[in-house]
Amino acid sequence: MESDAVVCEACQPDAEKVEAGKLDQFLLENNSWRLSSEMDTEILEKKYSVKNFAEAQEFTKVVGDFAEKQGHHPRILLEYGSVTVNWWSHKIRGIHAKDLTLAAATDQLFKENFE
Repeated sequence: MESDAVVCEACQPDAEKVEAGKLDQFLLENNSWRLSSEMDTEILEKKYSVKNFAEAQEFTKVVGDFAEKQGHHPRILLEYGSVTVNWWSHKIRGIHAKDLTLAAATDQLFKENFE
């Protein structure tokens, strides 16, 4: 049986963390994203504001469906009026270039569906 699963480069144990300069540039150009740290792991984080719980659920679904197609999955915190999205690569305990791409894509999904 063939699998349609996407092989995630960022999820491979030998993947490399994004270069510090590229991460700094991303954060300058996308200043609504912030860098946080948990147990010595850098994580990209952004909180999106929505009108209510139903919209928060819908955005969570949009991001989840997108992530599944990419084969790379964020942490998503669903609350009334907001959704917080965290991107990082578990295997490398840090941020891969793909995380930057997916963070920017998350912004685009929000803009297309909720602004």
